[in-house]
Amino acid sequence: MTSLNSVSLVLVISSCFVIALGGNFHQDFDITWGDGRAKILNNGELLTLSLDKISGSGFQSKNEYLFGKIDMQLKLVPGNSAGTVTAYYLSSQGSTHDEIDFEFLGNLSGDPYILHTNVFGQGKGNREQQFYLWFDPTADFHTYSILWNPQRIIFSVDGTPIREFKNAESLGVAYPKNQPMRIYSSLWNADDWATRGGLVKTDWNQAPFTASYRNFNADACVSSSSGSSSCTPSSTSSSSNSWLNEELDSTSQERLKWVQKNYMIYNYCSDSKRFSQGFPPECSINTSA
Repeated sequence: MTSLNSVSLVLVISSCFVIALGGNFHQDFDITWGDGRAKILNNGELLTLSLDKISGSGFQSKNEYLFGKIDMQLKLVPGNSAGTVTAYYLSSQGSTHDEIDFEFLGNLSGDPYILHTNVFGQGKGNREQQFYLWFDPTADFHTYSILWNPQRIIFSVDGTPIREFKNAESLGVAYPKNQPMRIYSSLWNADDWATRGGLVKTDWNQAPFTASYRNFNADACVSSSSGSSSCTPSSTSSSSNSWLNEELDSTSQERLKWVQKNYMIYNYCSDSKRFSQGFPPECSINTSA
């Protein structure tokens, strides 16, 4: 991807303002459920979610965002995490919600995690792409990023793009652009479907399961009222190549193709059995491998 300028962007925004957040969990997030299983540690620099047989846990951002570049470092549940799901996503509320998903599907020890991605527009999802990762996501922290602007959504891992979802409104496809979204994350039991279609159940002898988070950063439009879609760089912006207009350069396009050729394990735009009457219209502009 093209590089981001380190100087905070000055944006002219209708009913929004821009901030660059540096990642204090006390300031930026609320623990929303789990009865003590979620913890903010190290003076706000670390957050952990835990799951046991009684409950999982979760958190959400205090702010709502309308376009931005969101980074979070995660270290996933180690060992036998079969049946567990660690979800990290942006979402609005309601039946016509928008959503941008990372979900990490647990595994038997020695098997790879599955990284599941999805995009919802106006309540319609079913746009799944799934990947293996080229490293062990439980051994250390890795950066998972969502770039969301009016033209495209780019999912990246450690700066390498793995998926691009382009705005296909011209084809009649709803695109997330009007509904501010919060950041959510949860660790929960999904052994009815998560690992090998539900064939492998959660081994509660391994509990509690714990995932860790650090180094949150958001260069983003923070919504101060709902319904705004204006987020335009001002003439005084120090960068003409901000996240708001960011796109994949040729090097990043090659990296995307490399990931999708070698690590993609499911693409809804290639599932001819599921879409026997024809692929969804956005597939015509969202092919890269």
